Amino acid sequence: MATLLYLVHRLPYPPDKGDKVRSYHLLQHLAARHRVFLGTFVDDPADFAHVEAVRTLCAGVHAARLQPLRARAASLAALATGEALTLRYYRDAGLARWVRGVVQRERIDAVVAFSSSVVPYAEGLGLPLIVDFVDVDSAKWSEYAGRHRWPLSWLYRREGERLLAYERAAAARADWSFFATEKEAQLFRRLAPECAGRVEGMDNGVDAARFAPDPARPSPYAPGEIAVAFTGAMDYWPNVDAVCWFAADILPRLRKRHPALRFHIVGRNPAPAVRALAGPAVNVTGTVPDVRPWLQHAAVVVAPLRLARGIQNKVLEAMAMARPVVAASACADALRAAPGRELLSAHDEAGFADQVAALLADAPRAAAIGAAARDCVLREYSWSAHLAALDRRLAALTPPAQHPPVAATALAA
Repeated sequence: MATLLYLVHRLPYPPDKGDKVRSYHLLQHLAARHRVFLGTFVDDPADFAHVEAVRTLCAGVHAARLQPLRARAASLAALATGEALTLRYYRDAGLARWVRGVVQRERIDAVVAFSSSVVPYAEGLGLPLIVDFVDVDSAKWSEYAGRHRWPLSWLYRREGERLLAYERAAAARADWSFFATEKEAQLFRRLAPECAGRVEGMDNGVDAARFAPDPARPSPYAPGEIAVAFTGAMDYWPNVDAVCWFAADILPRLRKRHPALRFHIVGRNPAPAVRALAGPAVNVTGTVPDVRPWLQHAAVVVAPLRLARGIQNKVLEAMAMARPVVAASACADALRAAPGRELLSAHDEAGFADQVAALLADAPRAAAIGAAARDCVLREYSWSAHLAALDRRLAALTPPAQHPPVAATALAA
């Protein structure tokens, strides 16, 4: 057991969106084995109610308030300094003081940084450092540039270039770096060959006990409708792009064959472009208390993500619920799922519509793919198995410690 400083760009609880699912499970895993001091940001005022729950896992917590509008304005200063806007966005003097104070008071053995945006807080500490980059975020910004007009295209391309330079510097500083899939790790090795020997893929897992079919769970859908569902945070641009593409270019093809089909967009904070989709054929739910009924009772779950990187928790959760999933090829390629048997994929509108329509026309096949999907999750996506890679790297960097971990049990999700 060691004493660790864990830095996260967003409060890792509740685990209700992609990055928070991974950062929470890392926190839970670390806190069960080590003494953990957590430095993080709260970007949603509602999440302040969860800070005390996180304290039960940690020896100390500093949750800095992040006001997105103010942070965006402050990040523009990076245009004059040559920095990545992302780094300025997450700059907070209070968190920096807290980090220095913890390092001075406690015998910190190592730092674990979740995403490159918090690595600056580990600079100059002289401590072993492990970075979970999750995805190659610089590549995401570069992809955004290709889908926007000037001046956003210029701004996103600049961010991709500047952030990649910092990602390479952060990986060079780190003792070890993780990415959420081996595919992302391979990409980073190509972009930063000088760091290739200290880069590793570490897949996400899924809580298969929580995300399990339950015959007693009631359906949220109207009788007689054919429900196709998408789940996710609906203020995240790749999700917005995904549902807009599906609604505009795929849904009309499907409704010609299945007039009773309705597309359900399930997730909090729907952006204006998402709210505008609502109508007879599209239901935009906003925040729901529990996403599981929407997954369990959907005829098909879709993940038409053209821009998102790495592994998608929404896909794993739907597979754990034994639902047939049709995903964009980029999403499917990141998973260890047998194509056509455990997960279906498509790369264009016609292919997506054909895959979904084929499942709707063949209920036994759809059920078989759903059952095989759950078996895949049980076999391949255990959090404890994947996070053992983090244990190995920490053990190589830190001496045995005398402090017992603060908590060894999970919070209720």
